[in-house]
Amino acid sequence: MLLVRNLRNVTRKLLGSQTIRCSSTEAELDFENFTAVNEPMPSYAPGTEEREQLDKTVAGYEGLVKDVPIMIGDEEIRSGQPRYQVCPFDHEKRIAKFTYASKDVIQKAIDNSLKARKDWERQPLEKRAEVFYRASELMKNKYRYDLLATTMIGQGKNIWQAEIDAAAEMIDFLRFNIQFARDVTQYQPLSPDPEETNSIRYRGCEGFWACITPFNFTAIGGHLPAAPALMGNVALWKPSDTAMLSNYLVYEIYREAGLPAGVINFIPADGPSFGDTVTSSPHLAGINFTGSVKTFRHLWKQVGMNIDNYRSYPRLIGECGGKNMHFVHPSAKLDQVFYGAIQSGFEYSGQKCSALSRMYIPESMWPDIKENLKRIHKEMVVGTPLYGKTFVSSVIDDKAFARCKSYLEHAQKSANVKIIVGGKCDDSVGYYIEPTFLEVSNPDEKLLKEEIFGPIVTVYVYPDDKYRETAKKASQTSPFALTGAIYAEDEDVVEELSEIFEDCAGNFYINDKSTGSVVGQQPFGGSRLSGTNDKAGSPYYLLKFTSPQAIKRRNVYKKTWKYPSMADTTPGEFDVDKQKLPHVQTD
Repeated sequence: MLLVRNLRNVTRKLLGSQTIRCSSTEAELDFENFTAVNEPMPSYAPGTEEREQLDKTVAGYEGLVKDVPIMIGDEEIRSGQPRYQVCPFDHEKRIAKFTYASKDVIQKAIDNSLKARKDWERQPLEKRAEVFYRASELMKNKYRYDLLATTMIGQGKNIWQAEIDAAAEMIDFLRFNIQFARDVTQYQPLSPDPEETNSIRYRGCEGFWACITPFNFTAIGGHLPAAPALMGNVALWKPSDTAMLSNYLVYEIYREAGLPAGVINFIPADGPSFGDTVTSSPHLAGINFTGSVKTFRHLWKQVGMNIDNYRSYPRLIGECGGKNMHFVHPSAKLDQVFYGAIQSGFEYSGQKCSALSRMYIPESMWPDIKENLKRIHKEMVVGTPLYGKTFVSSVIDDKAFARCKSYLEHAQKSANVKIIVGGKCDDSVGYYIEPTFLEVSNPDEKLLKEEIFGPIVTVYVYPDDKYRETAKKASQTSPFALTGAIYAEDEDVVEELSEIFEDCAGNFYINDKSTGSVVGQQPFGGSRLSGTNDKAGSPYYLLKFTSPQAIKRRNVYKKTWKYPSMADTTPGEFDVDKQKLPHVQTD
């Protein structure tokens, strides 16, 4: 492992000139024929035009502290004690200033959103889609490098991870949602009787959506309020304190794209104050959440306690992380195992919900895998994400650092744990956790069960002939069920292990790492403590934000109140021999 020291010197070298942006392109949405494709990603290799543009854009943020207001409609609000977002890899550097909304201000945001709801919901889906299509165009062109720069500086992502997230995935979410929204709303019910016409109106939900977003993906931050808005809803967006800079940029792009005031209100707030206010409102339509299990469970309990107060039953969508696994069979290709482990375990410092956290490796393969992990570990650059060769940067804040440090201290003290490589930490400049592989002898060790959310991977080595028993044990070890991967070339084993692990991963990978789902290709979500598995990046997800209304219209007026079964033999009253009996349904 190569640690980039002199972090501030590296930062200053890159941050030397003014930001420049690509010119915007105007493109119209052909809604009926639109087919989404995944956004291509530039290489950002040294010397390329995109790399030069990105470096200049990053440089433009040097010394800037973005003033981020609370946004309710068109009103900017700043109240209370100023707070700051800092660079996680250089925590003396402030990059955004913001304040928390009080409960009264949050209630004001709810009232404002409800006023905006009717006009927005009555807009045809095509018109709403045009707003988010324009936003995707702005992100692709005018603001692409700003999205990357704010994500790199504020959330500590290296160039490639920032591109995957803040540009490609954010654009993909907006564009595929347009196609998915059109497709899932095309269904109309049968109208077999010419005397009546049946239809479905795809309404937004009555009330407002509370969208609580995480630090680790700018795309998730932007997507959680945008998806319900596309379907005709209004939303309160509570961003993470540690993603304020990039998230506010996304909000500004939505408004520049034509999103009406009040459809999405941007509400930095203390978590308990926000949760208490939205769950106590009778107008809560739903909660769209990505974050910790503890917080999601608390919100669910609050909804339950307030259930008698709501106009409608609130819908709850939650994605809460995982304890993701790679299970290796003796028939696996050796190099795929350690390449996958390094990428899945350490890209973005293990702070992806899908990141590898535990591995099960056969005894016969462990010596070779261990040596290769050590070899690659020596080659990895750990440091500022503004340095092009950096693979691993810091964790997000002091809380994340303390949590990871506590697990490393446990590993150092436990007789059941060996530190294979790594194990150090340093928060003197940034919140740095050294990428670490641990080996445990106990399959019930807490390092195999508890979510760490950092660059720490725990390995359990099993006897080759015990893969079935070990797999069954692994399938029940974690209370999470987000992602998982198996490595095996024996097709019979692939089928067997896939069956064993059926219930413990919402996204399952065969001979590939547990991270890297792509919108439209691998819809994302898990069950158990990982969440409600609503599969963001798919058509099913958008149905969560609709409240369909079935409509029946009579075209021919009735001539009698009597049912056919009530007919008598009086001539002319109801001649069942000459009249085709309609289908009669009892409600």
